[in-house]
Amino acid sequence: MAYDIDRSDAEKLSLLMRSGHGLIVMETHEERRAVRLVLEAAQAIEQRCWAWSMVRGLVPLDKREGQAAGGTIDPALALLHLISLSERWVAIMADLQRHFTEAKVVRATREAAEQAHRNGSSLVLIAPAANLPAELQRLAFPFPLPLPDSAFFEKLVKRVYRDVVAGNEQVEHELKREDFDRLIESLIGLTEIEAERIIRHVILHDGRLDAGDVERVRQAKRATMSAQGQLEVLPVADNLDSLGGHERLKDWLRKRRAAMSSKGREFGIEPPRGVLLLGVPGCGKSFCARLVAGEWRRPLLRLDVGGLYNRFVGNTEHNLREALRQADSMAPCVLWIDEIEKAFASEGSGDADGGVSQRLFGTMLTWMNDRRSDVFIIATANQVHRLPTELLRKGRFDEIFFIDLPPFEARQRIFEIHFQRRGRMPRTFDIETLAGLTEGFSGAEIEQLIVDALHVAFSRNEQLATNHVVDAAARTHPMAVTMSERITAMRQWAESRCVLSHGD
Repeated sequence: MAYDIDRSDAEKLSLLMRSGHGLIVMETHEERRAVRLVLEAAQAIEQRCWAWSMVRGLVPLDKREGQAAGGTIDPALALLHLISLSERWVAIMADLQRHFTEAKVVRATREAAEQAHRNGSSLVLIAPAANLPAELQRLAFPFPLPLPDSAFFEKLVKRVYRDVVAGNEQVEHELKREDFDRLIESLIGLTEIEAERIIRHVILHDGRLDAGDVERVRQAKRATMSAQGQLEVLPVADNLDSLGGHERLKDWLRKRRAAMSSKGREFGIEPPRGVLLLGVPGCGKSFCARLVAGEWRRPLLRLDVGGLYNRFVGNTEHNLREALRQADSMAPCVLWIDEIEKAFASEGSGDADGGVSQRLFGTMLTWMNDRRSDVFIIATANQVHRLPTELLRKGRFDEIFFIDLPPFEARQRIFEIHFQRRGRMPRTFDIETLAGLTEGFSGAEIEQLIVDALHVAFSRNEQLATNHVVDAAARTHPMAVTMSERITAMRQWAESRCVLSHGD
């Protein structure tokens, strides 16, 4: 089954084994692929490979495969059996972390790891989250299993198609090379099992594999990743022209898009890393993330900061690492971190959650500094005072923009955009009057005015007109009134720290 093993990963793992790493930890949901990789690495260095589970006990996996070693369903006894072996070995332990509440299992694991280090063997722990006790942390070497790449998925799709055809001669194949490449690209970020399940489903859905299946795969991928609770794949908006105002921000983004071309790289320009958007709620920060992804034709991933937190110690940090690893695997992409201040509490507040937020923040900073993947970050925040000062240091983001309430010209454009979206011709409304009446309104509040006016006009059996929107504005108290102190404080804070998004 070596056809879908990444040889470079197998070589890296076998090098670790030869280097005397007695305890190797692979945190992954892809146990099947991880086991194949370990077996491949063990065969490369000609060592016998064993696999343990709490159901089967300790079983040899290589050509000499036989019955489970007697009495080895108990994890401590399985580890003692490995220690007693005279030959070198590689042992895969699946879900061993579930037994780390037992002192004898922790001690047996430590002794097996130390013995493995001395005699050139390797103990490999495979689990979604290892949660190692303190006694084992300094002995362990992490080996992250990368998500499958495009070459892997190309082989997988062909294999699944052959399997389905073998059982059903009615299956048809109508996929041009460019459509096939789009299909493969749509699978990036999924695990092997997830991708295999989706491809099999879309083929059996209508008995064919064609260009229409590309969108079906994307929809299935969005549903799959959203269900995981850390990264959500979102549909993107058209382009930056759909955003009223924010001319400085749009100009900055368009220049960066041009710099990402091959000519830009030849000129010596590095790809942009990201922007931080601070400011008033309802003024387009979140919408901007969708527009950038659409303008740049990249997938949009949303990091659900609330979904990161887990009641089990260590799982929260694991969730963030897994999400960032997934974003790396889907590059080039846009990663939207909404309300980033909720995930990374400011200095002095870390004790309230046992230091989890500060450990998350450290993990995020390390990734931001060290990553080489083409992941463009759009982080948004409403409460700037809660942001850690380290996040605002120049270099974390390419630029920090302050998103203020829209000025007169921007409000005109916002009215035009929302009238057009609802099938109305902007020229039939007094846009200038409406923009003048809505000073201090956010873009979201302007949209809601039109929604309210539509309901009123419909209830009266009338066509939507300027007066309906004027009446809706008269009934509304905008944030500029209800949150005036907070908005003033935000503007004062941003004056010397941010670039204003509105303006020429």
